[in-house]
Amino acid sequence: SPVERIGETPGVFRLVGNYPNPFNPATTIRYDVAAPAEVTLKVFDVLGREVQTLVNAHQRAGAYAVTFEAGHLASGLYLYRLEAGAHVEVKRMMFVK
Repeated sequence: SPVERIGETPGVFRLVGNYPNPFNPATTIRYDVAAPAEVTLKVFDVLGREVQTLVNAHQRAGAYAVTFEAGHLASGLYLYRLEAGAHVEVKRMMFVK
């Protein structure tokens, strides 16, 4: 899914979270980038296996949103990890078929 820049410079790095949660079959993950950085946003299963890379790009400061489509996956708990420069944050989401 394309990443959408939805706002101006927030001044902090923050993984806002996903909505809806629990979700089926898609959820939107929002995050803020405080300064230009190499950004990755990846989804993992509970065993730590990478399921999908949603973002892998240099991004300028701003608020962003990306959609995660999980229709092909099994129901359960998934983790998503934002890395932006030295900043790392992880949150959980629940996919229910």
